This record gives sequence, C-alpha cells and structure tokens, in this order.
Amino acid sequence: MAETRTAPFGTWASPVSAERLAQGAVRLGDVRAEGGRVYWWESRPEQKGRYTVVTPDGKGGVTELLPAAFGSRTRVHEYGGTPYLVAGPTLYFSNWGDQRLYAMPLAGGEPKALTPEGHRYADCVADPAGGRLFCVREDHTGGGEPKNAIVAVPVAGGSAGTVLFPAADFVAYPRVSPDGKRLAWIAWNHPNMPWDTTTLYVADLTPDGVANVKAVAGGRDESVTEPQWDADGTLYFVSDRSDWWNLYRWTGTAADPMAAEPVAARDAEFAGPLWNLGQSNYALTGDGRAVARYGVKAVDRLAVVDLKSGTARDLDLPFIAFGAVRLLDRNRAVMLASSATEEPAVIEVDLATGAHKVLRRPGDAALTADWIATAEAIEFPTTGDRTAHAFFYPPKNPDFRAPAGEKPPLLVEVHGGPTGHSKPEFDLDFQYWTTRGIAVVDVNYGGSTGYGRKYRQRLNGTWGVTDVDDVVAVVEYLVKAGRVDPDRVAIRGGSAGGFTTLAAMAFKDTFKAGANYFGVSDMEALARDTHKFESRYLDTLVAPLPEGRKVYQERSPLNRLEGFNEPLITFQGSEDAIVPPSQSRAIVEALKARGVPVAYEEFEGEQHGFRRAESIIRSKEAELYFYGRIFNFTPAGNLRPIRIENLPEH
Repeated sequence: MAETRTAPFGTWASPVSAERLAQGAVRLGDVRAEGGRVYWWESRPEQKGRYTVVTPDGKGGVTELLPAAFGSRTRVHEYGGTPYLVAGPTLYFSNWGDQRLYAMPLAGGEPKALTPEGHRYADCVADPAGGRLFCVREDHTGGGEPKNAIVAVPVAGGSAGTVLFPAADFVAYPRVSPDGKRLAWIAWNHPNMPWDTTTLYVADLTPDGVANVKAVAGGRDESVTEPQWDADGTLYFVSDRSDWWNLYRWTGTAADPMAAEPVAARDAEFAGPLWNLGQSNYALTGDGRAVARYGVKAVDRLAVVDLKSGTARDLDLPFIAFGAVRLLDRNRAVMLASSATEEPAVIEVDLATGAHKVLRRPGDAALTADWIATAEAIEFPTTGDRTAHAFFYPPKNPDFRAPAGEKPPLLVEVHGGPTGHSKPEFDLDFQYWTTRGIAVVDVNYGGSTGYGRKYRQRLNGTWGVTDVDDVVAVVEYLVKAGRVDPDRVAIRGGSAGGFTTLAAMAFKDTFKAGANYFGVSDMEALARDTHKFESRYLDTLVAPLPEGRKVYQERSPLNRLEGFNEPLITFQGSEDAIVPPSQSRAIVEALKARGVPVAYEEFEGEQHGFRRAESIIRSKEAELYFYGRIFNFTPAGNLRPIRIENLPEH
C-alpha cells in the first residue's frame, strides 16, 4: 500500500480524469418492455452526442437497433422526452436530424419516414386496435408560436396526424384504455407550467377522432400528471392536491365527474416536474397492484402498492433513485436505478422477493469505497426562519491528506430548472472534484421539488432572491461548522443554476469564483427570446411582463455588475435554443470591459447541455485549471490552459 502523502487540497492526483467522465457520460433513458423484451435509450458521446435505442444481446452487451445515420431524440418543448416506442414487430422513433416519425422492423431493415417535416413528436402510444399512434405533436409549419396537440398518426405513413385535441397551449400523456375505447391526456395553458396547474381529460375514441371530452381532475392550483389505465378501466393518476404528488384513482362512476380517491396518501412525492415528456414513475400490474417510485426528502424508494387498501410494501434494494418504471410481466419490473456508490443502471426487479439484476451499466466508476465521497444530507437555516436542504460531499482520497489546519475549497453546486432537485446518487462528476481535495455541496434551495408543493412554491416571485439566499446560507453553515475554507468558495451551475451562479456573484460577496454553464444573465431577454414551453415561466418565478419589467431589470445580473468583482468562467453551446448564446456573450463582454477576470468557451454544435465527449473533456479541464489559477493551487496532471482575461499570467 502506498504511503499517504501530504499535499494541499486541490492538488491531489485523482483516478477520475475528464476523459473518464466523458466515457462515463453515456446517458440511459426511457426503459420499455414489450413482448418479453427490454429496450432503452442510450447516448453516444463519442458520436457527437447521438442517441440510439438498444436491447440486450444475450451476451452481457447490447444490440443497437438504429442504423448509424439515425438518432432517436425529440425536440418537443426543446427538452424532449420519450422519443420511441415498440409496438408488436415495429420500432417507431422520432429522428433527431429531421424530427420526423419513422417506423423500422425490429427484425431489421431501413427506417421508413411516416410524417412530413415541420412537426415534432413525443410520448407516442399505440392504439390496441392497430393502425395508428397517439402522440404529442408540436407543429412548426405555421410561423409564430408552434401549436401543440394530441394527434393520431397512421402507421401507414403519409400524414402529419389527425388532430384530436388542440384546445390548449400544451398537452402530454396521451394514454389509451386497454379496450381501445377511451383516451386520457393532460393539458395546460400559459402562463402555467405543468407543475403549477394542469387538467386531466378523458374522451371516447371514435373512428374520426374523439367525443364526449370532459375534465376529470385538476384545472386550478393542482398539478395532475401521469395518467394510466388499469385493466378494469379505472384511471390512475398523480396529483399534488394534498401538497404532495400522490397516487389517485378515477372510476367515472360518481355523480361528480371530478371525484377521485387517494390511493396511497403520504408525505412523499410519487412524481416529479414534467421537464421531459413521458416520465413513468409507476406501473400497473393489472391484478390490483402497482410498482411505484416515491421520494422522501429527495431520496427514492421502490414499493409495491396494494391499490385497494393503499398499503405499500417497500422493496429492499441498494438504490436511492429510480426512474422509467415499466412492467415486464406481472411479477417483474424494469427501470433505471442509481445508488450512492455506482453508476446508473438498467435493472430488473422481482416484485415478490425484491431480488434484482443489472441489465446494463455502461459507466464503470471503478472506484472502491475508500475513494468515494458519499452524500451527507444536511438541513440548514436560511432567511425567513426557514430551513433548506443540501447534500454535502467532503474531499476523499486515500493517497493524500491535507497539511494540518488547512480547510478544503468548496464548490457550491446549483441544479437547473429551477423547478427540479438533486438526489444523493453517485455522480462521477462530483468525484472528479472530491478526489482532488475539493468539497462539493449540492443545494436543493427553496423552489426545488422533492419536498412538497409548498416548498416548491417558495420560489414563486422570488427567483434570484430565495435561491441566492439559500446558496449563501449553506456556505455560512459549512464555514461555521469548520468544514470549508471561506476564502476559497466557488459556485457553479447550468441553465437556471447558471443564473443563480451569476446572481449570487452579482449580489453577494460570499463567492470568490464562479463557473457559469449556459446561464441566464438577462431575465427580460430570456422571457423575450426563449422557446414556447418556458416563454411564460418567468410570470410565476419573477412577475408578469410588462408590468414587472422593473423587477426583471433589478434581478438581472447583467444590469447589476457594480458588485460583480470576482472571476468567472463561462461555457456555452452554439446551438442552444433554451438559453441562447447571446446571454453568455453579453455578460462575458460586460465583465471583461469592467476589468473582471473572465474566461469563455463556446462549443460549436452543442445545445442545452453538452453531449459530445470533446466538449465534456474540455469544459471540465478548463474549469479545474481556472480554479487552480484563482485559488492559487496547481492541479495534478497536464491541463491545457484557458485564457483568463484581466488576470495577469504567472
């Protein structure tokens, strides 16, 4: 065993390289089960971020189903969602390059385009009677704001689809009953987001469309999501009417058409924010049970729920995060799962015994327990005599110790959304920092999901205030506990997390450096320039326009640079349609003109979030190099420098 060496925090040699991060950046998603086979979606960072559909090859690996010229990913809402389905002998998928729906025989053959260009599709399901798919469609052919609708697409092709329900700004979850006679879906309108207010509809299916459309849940200050029909015709869904996203059932037999019964009432979240269409947090077995993921304080459990009594039996599994829950048969489920110490995986679970097996784990952390920094859940005081939440990851490297009395630098991680949350699952990105002697705290600030609707609504009208107060409060908490160096605290985040990063540096003096990944610098410009899905998001988070313009101007970091004095590094994708490159370019140029040290890297061909291996590697190494320069330590390894304007060279 090698002798433990003494070296300053930040300089420790780590087995987690940026190249390894890129190799481990294979994303898994949208697990499906059809005809006794399992399918899922995988990214290919080395192929310019292409996504493909795979199935187990029976030899421990996977078989890719799409030809190399195709990639399965949809741009509905820009964030996308479920881009494929398997129905009988056919794979249907949304192709990234042209956003058309394609059909391809599972036995092999070339994909055939079903729909014309100019339309985007997501979250499709097959009609049990055959002949058509029910999909969410986003129509970009008319100019102006795209039009969203539930449509029926003939599997024979040649049509963009017959519109079934166009009467809302947004739609999701078209779900057909097992007998093929009824269709359910959810819808919502500006300025609501799907975690604010949605309506659940049910209609009769006819040869020409739908009839007898009626609202059965939601409609005001209630987020209804994820409808599913059971074999007996009961409709289940998730609603936050009790403050928590819980499971409910609707039978349609009560005098009140909107009467629904709670199934498993508890202070826990059985769903999450609908950023990506087609999320599946539970599955019905058809015999009076459901297998469901639910979260308590951002930690997930998997349970088998008795739908009649509402009792739930937790399965003893070594995982703390689940997603894409599907039924393989009445006794087995498949899903995505993450633990505190291993990379995410596709797993199969026996619902009777809780036994599981891993079907696919493309990333291999290859770190033993003495290397892995696991999350410590912390609750800390914040403004307004309230409590907020975070997960703390201390430095950990068995080969090194710090000099006596030295405290580690701290990276404050701010998740995106801002309506979202972080879980304490294994993240090799965090280990990149902790194995080098840099602590990380991952903050679930007020407004995060996972803690009930009231906690989520803390951010309403206060984006740029509540989140900033909470990231400052967690630093104060850790400094007071003697766990980090107050003079070497950096903040980092992407998208909405990038906005909080910029706002915290503009309005507070807590942070000595920041890393902004495609963050918002000008709130008013974002409201004007962003895509349809989020175009009215800020009405709730900030204020309606134009009457709230003064608030937008006061909270935009770009307008408040007089207090922005600490170094900033910014990364941006050139094709980002959610937070356009103009946002990053503007604040970088403004800070440069003020003499603030800044560095900027824009990646050609990247969108909102980096998917290409070369972008992942370059951004991570440049960020580490940047911290080394600002906090005066020399990272281990050979890092390609990035130019930091207004910072003298060594």
